Order: sequence, then structure tokens, then C-alpha cells
Amino acid sequence: MRILILGGGNNQLNAIKMAAKKGHEVVLTDYYPDAPGRKYAKYNEVVSTFDVDGNLRVAKKYDIDGVMTVGTDQPIYTAACVANEMKLPSFLDVETAEAVTNKKKMKSILSSNHIPTASYKLIASDFSDDSIKELGFPAVLKPIDSQGQRGVFKVNSIKEVRENILETLSCSRCEEALLEEYYESDEITVSCWIQNGLLTILTVTDRETFQRGKHIGICFAHTFPSKYHQRYEKNISALMQDIRSAFKLQNGPLYVQLLAGLNGILVNEIACRIGGAYEDLFIPHVTGFDILGQVIDFTAGEPFSPTEVIHFPKGKMLSVQLFFALPGIVDFLTPIEEISRLPGMIKAGYNISSGDEIKMIRDATARAGFMIIEGDDRKHLNQRVSRAFKKLKILDDKNHNLAIRIKNELRGDK
Repeated sequence: MRILILGGGNNQLNAIKMAAKKGHEVVLTDYYPDAPGRKYAKYNEVVSTFDVDGNLRVAKKYDIDGVMTVGTDQPIYTAACVANEMKLPSFLDVETAEAVTNKKKMKSILSSNHIPTASYKLIASDFSDDSIKELGFPAVLKPIDSQGQRGVFKVNSIKEVRENILETLSCSRCEEALLEEYYESDEITVSCWIQNGLLTILTVTDRETFQRGKHIGICFAHTFPSKYHQRYEKNISALMQDIRSAFKLQNGPLYVQLLAGLNGILVNEIACRIGGAYEDLFIPHVTGFDILGQVIDFTAGEPFSPTEVIHFPKGKMLSVQLFFALPGIVDFLTPIEEISRLPGMIKAGYNISSGDEIKMIRDATARAGFMIIEGDDRKHLNQRVSRAFKKLKILDDKNHNLAIRIKNELRGDK
């Protein structure tokens, strides 16, 4: 089979490799000519994953048998449009794909189905003060159709909204932005699989984030299982079923970001994809369910495999560390083989290479790499994470270690 995969970044590498390993010919489209996934694809085209018409031309050129993406939001809509036009397998129809990639439509569906979410307003660049007077501050300003925390700002006044809205809109194809009340909370992510309308929750993790000035919600770690899982288990299960029903989802992955605070759980955002924090690697390790393999097989027109889930051994914990680095030119990286041999290390990788320039952290695209680590309990896991960061070196030409352990830095005990 010939499969078009949208995106050749680090979040799509495993999908490209696995599809090729399964014997499929991978056609890859990506805006960047040097996307790392290109060397694993059989055919390559420089086309933006947001470009529906461009990807449709590529799909027809190569007479593809399926189209897919993973770990990224907006190309979900492109994939649905291409699949619809070429009568190929698709988890979503075009209307649903738009609803889960456009926050205006997403929030409307959540609200109309009485699914708890933060209060919000849609605003244009010339908004009036009266139009948002019902919202309290602080608030969060977001593009309607972007990803990776681009253009997402915490604002404390109408003046700050005006100062930032043009930058937010520059990350969008829409003329409106989303302004929602800030909810003091911890973040939870829920990964699910839906098969013939039956939803199975696979993992519930704590999504740990940090803030750089006005830039908020940048994820640096996922911890499994979530500290909130037992307390909110029934609530989370009911919310997932409500979301499945509200968006009329029948098959495929579902990824939901929740906010847990003093007023209970709110739904932040949903996506019909495998998460972008290497869920394609840790979900099989945790559950025994090969979620990425299922997506590839469906895309190739093959029948679903059984959805039996093997639960993680009781007491075990797992952390996905999405590490960052200070600005500078990379001169040396600890060999990934050395990091991979550390106790409890499941998988590790870099998004950077020697000679690369690391720029200031603004959003999730600044990630320097990842490590997936397991431990017997929280203390044991923390010890293994600490050991891994001691081993990790990203050196500049002055032998300064640019690698950051975000959690330690925020506590002031780096």
C-alpha cells in the first residue's frame, strides 16, 4: 500500500518508520525541505501539511491508498479532506475534522452539550472593550486554528489583549481569536481509543507545563498514572463518553486535555489523534495496545485488531521528559546510546544536532529532545529522572551545559 503521511517532524518519525516496516510505501509532505522524516520516506514532496489542495495534488500524483497524521492537530483536517475526495479510509468526516481542529467550533459543541469548559469570547483585532467585559482576568488568548502553544498568551488586562492579539492572529488563518478565562489548575491528559463507537480509556497522565513570560502551557513532562486518576476516575470516564457522543466519534484515537482545579474538571481542548508527547511509544509500553499500529492498519484499509488492553503493573510509574535547552550553538551532545543504557530508560532521542543554533523558548517547538523513563514508585522514578538529567549534556563551545531541567529551574534548585 502507498500511504501519504502529513508531517515529517520528530512527532511523526515513528509513524513513518513503522509504516515502512509494515511494507507500505510512504509518501511524505512537509513544509520544511530538511524535515527529519524525509530520509525514511520513499517519496517526498515539499508541501505544507495545512495545504489541502497541495496535498490532494500529491495524493493523486502518487495514487495513494491512505492518508494519515499523528502528533499534530491541524493536519487532521487536511487528512480528512484528502480522504474524502479520494474515497479513502478516514476516522473522521470533513465536518467533524473541522470541529476538532477549530477552537471556535470545538468550544461551541462543548458548550451546547453542557460539557464543562472555560468561559470564552471570540474577538477580532478591532474588538470593543464592552465585548469582553463579562470575562474576568487573567485570561488566555489563543489562535482558533494553531498548535504547539504558538500564539498562546496569558493576559492580565484589556490593554495586554490589545498588545498581543495581532501576534496571536499571525499564528492563525482566521480573523478571530479565542479569549477565555484563566482557570488556576493542573493539567491532565486522557488518551482513548474508539472502535465502532466503543470508547476505551488507555492512559490518564499529569501534563506538567511551564511559563516563559507571557508564553504559557509549554509542556515539559507527562507522568503516568495521574495523581488525579482515582479521585476523578468516574468523572473522567463520563466526560470522555460525553465528548465521544457530542462530536459523534465512531473510530480512532481521542486525546483530551483537562484542567483540574478548585471548581472541578474543565475540558480544555480535544484532538482526534495520538498525542504529541510520544504516546505512540509509551501507550504500548503501559497497556500492551499498539495504538500507532492500529492507526496505520486502518489507514491502509486493514481490519481492526482486538482492543484488549493489558494494564500497567500495579505501582509502576512512567515519566516522559520533554527537555529544553538555553540559547546557544550546540557543540556536543551526550551520545544517545549512553542515555539509553541508563536504568529505567525506555526510549530517548534528540530533536537537535551538533552545530544547531538553539533559540529562546517561546512554544513547544523549542523541545531539544525526550526521555521516557519508568520506576517502581514516585521516589524511585524521580531518582531515575535526576540521574538522566545529570547524564544529559548539551554543551556549547565554551563547555557550558545548555540542557535545562525545567522543574528544578522553576524551584530554584537547579
